[in-house]
Amino acid sequence: MRKIALLGLMSLFIATSSFADDAAEKTTVIHAGHMLDVESGEILKDRFIIIDDNIIRDVVTLSDMEDMEPEDVEFIDLSDMYVLPGLSDSHVHLTGDAHVHGYKRLTRSTPRAAITGVRNAKRTLMAGFTTVRNVGAPGFADVDLMEAIEDGDVPGPRIIPAGRSIGITGGHCDNNLLPYENRKTAGGVADGPWAVRAKVRENKKFGAKVIKFCGTGGVLSKGTKVGAQQFSFEEMKAIVDEAHQLGLKVAVHAHGEEGIDTAIKAGVDSVEHSSFISDAGISAAKANGTYLSMDVYVSDYILSEGEAAGILQESLEKERTVGRKQRERFKAAVKAGAKMAFGTDAGVYPHGDNGKQFAFMVKWGMTPLQAIQASTIENAQLFGLEESIGSLESGKMADIIAVSGDPLQEIAQLEDVDFVMKNGEVFKTDSN
Repeated sequence: MRKIALLGLMSLFIATSSFADDAAEKTTVIHAGHMLDVESGEILKDRFIIIDDNIIRDVVTLSDMEDMEPEDVEFIDLSDMYVLPGLSDSHVHLTGDAHVHGYKRLTRSTPRAAITGVRNAKRTLMAGFTTVRNVGAPGFADVDLMEAIEDGDVPGPRIIPAGRSIGITGGHCDNNLLPYENRKTAGGVADGPWAVRAKVRENKKFGAKVIKFCGTGGVLSKGTKVGAQQFSFEEMKAIVDEAHQLGLKVAVHAHGEEGIDTAIKAGVDSVEHSSFISDAGISAAKANGTYLSMDVYVSDYILSEGEAAGILQESLEKERTVGRKQRERFKAAVKAGAKMAFGTDAGVYPHGDNGKQFAFMVKWGMTPLQAIQASTIENAQLFGLEESIGSLESGKMADIIAVSGDPLQEIAQLEDVDFVMKNGEVFKTDSN
């Protein structure tokens, strides 16, 4: 009887819409057979998500639907699927190519990187990631990509761009591949408190929505020690204070213990990688409300595919010391109750494979729900977009995905997303 009633209700709405006058706004109703409440972890049966243009008006039951007046609507039947909010990734490089590392990167111009970004943006969206934070791109190419997506020129996720990453001379965010005679300095390089403040201002001027700086050496940079601190406390504090004064949040690339501790003390909003974070550092992050964005999947790709992609032997050796340790520290941070973001470093590995990290997060200490929460409500909080994204409720943007099985029972379901809606527009169904 319940199925017959539902079919009748849908027929009534569809029939009504066929003869209705054009409405000022588009209304869509999604029948979610199994909807995940990411706050509680409860799977809600037979919910109807009512969307006006790009905003969720309400989420109701079948009985609520029967009391509604017919209106001009489009029905989307996801009654056999598990429906979730759009996913988000706090650490991507959309203009990066996973097959172009090391000296190969010297062959790529900024315009070519921007074209690569168009391809990667579509792959990311089709993987179910409707919002990303792009933490570094040459020539503000990520800002241009954001604008092209917002204008509808190309498909892609909502982007929070960092523009050029800020770093010290010769550090992880500099270009260290060429000799002195052919020297090249990256656009975000600055030394000293006033110089780094100027870089923050410049990034803001040219469209950055978040500030990213490199607080330690890195795995993929030539000539840097992965755990060594870059920037003094005074320089880090200047970056953070200037960014916060301009209304921007700050992400710091940091692997080493001292660099992490200094950055947290300086007031950063998130620590990227956090590979060698100490127990004291985890406690400081908890006390300050600092998010840890730990890319616990990417090591497998670097060590299996990195050499063919051009990753330097020096970098491969560094990764062998980092990967296992980072995962152990991830487990410790989860156990301690630190705020955890979902960040993958996509671009080092192929875009569109972002969802592969979920299984690694579960393997190293999270429940499936915690991993999903990291990519929804936690990232939304980190981004300052908690009023707009991260859950399926009234007033939030219509960013919605669906998979064929229960991700709370099989987290790998999120590696193959069947349905993607971003901002009220359907970009993927299981038939395309």
